[in-house]
Amino acid sequence: MRIAETVTFGGSGLDRAAEMRGDAARIAALWRSSTARVLPVWRGKPSFAGTSDLGWVGTGLPALADGEPAIFLGMDEAGPRFAIDLSAWQPEDGEGPAQGSFFDASEQHHPGLPDGHRFVELRGVMADLSPRDAECAATAKGLIGWHRSHRFCSSCGAESAVAMAGWQRTCATCGAHHFPRTDPVVIMLITRGNRVLLGRSPGWPEGMYSCLAGFMEPGETMEAAVRREVHEEAGIRVGSVRYLASQPWPYPSSLMLGAAGEALDAAITLDPKELEDARWVSREEIARAFAGEHPEIRAPRRGAIAGFLLRNWLADRLD
Repeated sequence: MRIAETVTFGGSGLDRAAEMRGDAARIAALWRSSTARVLPVWRGKPSFAGTSDLGWVGTGLPALADGEPAIFLGMDEAGPRFAIDLSAWQPEDGEGPAQGSFFDASEQHHPGLPDGHRFVELRGVMADLSPRDAECAATAKGLIGWHRSHRFCSSCGAESAVAMAGWQRTCATCGAHHFPRTDPVVIMLITRGNRVLLGRSPGWPEGMYSCLAGFMEPGETMEAAVRREVHEEAGIRVGSVRYLASQPWPYPSSLMLGAAGEALDAAITLDPKELEDARWVSREEIARAFAGEHPEIRAPRRGAIAGFLLRNWLADRLD
């Protein structure tokens, strides 16, 4: 797919400068550079300044001293870029993330950050970011989430420490090294003639449908995962499968592998543990959904690879 990397969180060409990560003195010098900028993140929510700009700040800001060890994201054309987790901060007025909701619309302002900077749920603004900011936000959110959930060594159980400028954890007790994980997920544009297969999971907002998706299993190819997941969830057999595009998806640490598959039959048999509903939807209905005119189906969230695949299927641009 020739436009594959135009998907949100697609590659922006950030120089991740992996060769610098093991040089603590060099990383420290980059941190002290006048061109260095850092992205504060609070409980998974990046800082934003305005509606579509990340809230980058200078590394000398006093509030950053209360954060976790900084993570080196890479070298932007304007200078080094870092991220830091400020999740230990507790808002004085008790304002916190919304609990039990599909989407957290709450916003928080740290008093030590510039006026106008606030922590925002990335899902709501991801499609408005520049490619570079989107890549940095996804990388920061994914790495910080990994550090928060992998504090202890999986070999001996002792607490591990941040190493390699945030790209590794090392156990001082047994010497084991641990690296950030990415979970591959297949997301499938399954078609049969002029129709595409969509489903909805229990608990999703009313009218929300998407392409079927599922985690890959050990020892499984992408193609096999597509066929297995569609058959398990909807009872549909799938023949030919081809790769289309991928999307880093930091919720919390997935890589969405977009694929196209041809259905061999049309009868749907739902697995109620996985899907609340599944249906075949025509091109005309998809067009109405994107226009906001479908009575039962609304367009996928902006920025999600499901919408990217459906839009390009509708425009016949999957080559």
